[in-house]
Amino acid sequence: MFARNVSIHLKPNSAAAFTKQIENETIPTLRKQKGFQGELTFLVQGGAEAIGISLWDKEEDADAYSRVGYPEVMNNLNKFVEGTLRFKPTRSRIRRSTKSP
Repeated sequence: MFARNVSIHLKPNSAAAFTKQIENETIPTLRKQKGFQGELTFLVQGGAEAIGISLWDKEEDADAYSRVGYPEVMNNLNKFVEGTLRFKPTRSRIRRSTKSP
């Protein structure tokens, strides 16, 4: 499993509309992507920054989304972004534990 991490600086007073956009448009778009497993979105207290973590079956699925789906998603979220996105999302391999508690 792979995770993609993105950090975005939000415009003032846009946290509620940003959250609504994630729920109503971004998540449904992600669900259509091959290998998508889930999305975690966090807002820093005060709503000045958002952190998104998307989970993918394979590295190839995360890479394909980076090329095809991510630009569309960011285009839809740009109205909430303060300045420009100055860094690329990072990816991490996630290892599942085989031991049960």
